[in-house]
Amino acid sequence: MAIDAGRLIATHARTAPDRDTAANSDFTDLARLVRSAGLMRRRYGYYWTKLSAVPVLIGAAVAVFIWIGDTWWQMFTAAAFAFLFTQIAFLGHDAAHRQIFRSGRWNDWISLILGDLFVGMSYGWWQHKHTRHHANPNRIGADPDIDLPVIAFTPAQAAERRPALVRWTIAHQGAFFYPILLLEGLSLHASSVHRVLQREHVARRPVEIGFLAIRIIGYLTLVFLVLSPGVAAVFLAIQLGLFGFYMGVSFAPNHKGMPLVPAGMRLDFLRRQALMSRDIRGNRALDFAMGGLNYQIEHHLFPSMPRPHLRRAAPLIAQYLHEHEVPYTQTTLWHSYVIVFRYINRVGLGERDPFECPLLAQRQSPGTELRATTGRVI
Repeated sequence: MAIDAGRLIATHARTAPDRDTAANSDFTDLARLVRSAGLMRRRYGYYWTKLSAVPVLIGAAVAVFIWIGDTWWQMFTAAAFAFLFTQIAFLGHDAAHRQIFRSGRWNDWISLILGDLFVGMSYGWWQHKHTRHHANPNRIGADPDIDLPVIAFTPAQAAERRPALVRWTIAHQGAFFYPILLLEGLSLHASSVHRVLQREHVARRPVEIGFLAIRIIGYLTLVFLVLSPGVAAVFLAIQLGLFGFYMGVSFAPNHKGMPLVPAGMRLDFLRRQALMSRDIRGNRALDFAMGGLNYQIEHHLFPSMPRPHLRRAAPLIAQYLHEHEVPYTQTTLWHSYVIVFRYINRVGLGERDPFECPLLAQRQSPGTELRATTGRVI
């Protein structure tokens, strides 16, 4: 269903104190329904099973890697490592959102162990970035996920003065967006190391530096001890490439191609999270493959909701939003990728932002407004 996303945002923007009060009440009522349904209850058995499986699976993977030895068959092992590291990152994401334990300290340490020690991704760096994203999803100037060096998400970003090669890349970013995700794994490791070595505040900096050093140096040492240099280089390229690609295609469908919020526009919490997020329809296999990120509306409304409850919460939240005339956007995984491609391509080609808010466009000359498909609106 095609929607005019700019007008959609403008319709739900807060304009009066009484509307603020009503909007806050909307979320309070929804939260009460969710809690009464038991959807915020901890799932210790589920998470302890997964946490216990992590060292076992890592140990088994390393043993198989050593047993196979210096052969090109290790390229399949590289793909297995990429899948395993991404699944561990999803589990670390759950801990960082306080989904596993009541204790914030326990969740923090689980995130540090899973993220820094097993995956090689700084929890401090991720937390700093991801917290800002959750506070202002798709808000121009506030959401770091729409402020990337080589991808433009707004016409203003596409028009910025940049080196010639970067300008050319942005002009063709529709074609490059998915292939460039193959570099995301390397970028995540580099950004993590850069963050913990900066002077900016990082909680538990010595722990993070120690864990990252053990993970990155230890992993590289293992690979080059078992494999010859040429095979090791290809192994690392495949593992890092697939890890980054898997992470990218799991996160990209959630907000890319959804409405962008002008910096000065006010939206209440419920609408700020629901209007800028997209759910992906699928079965339990998809839930596992995407680490629960396919329930992005539910996750953004209730970040600490345990992953197993997201599937049960989806119909309840969809019905509630429908009753309050707040769109609930849902589509298939493949269609979400098409939406992201079309949106990225339009911005890169310099076309007017299909999700531009009319409040920003009032001073522009009238013309035909682009309309985009963001998924099925319930």
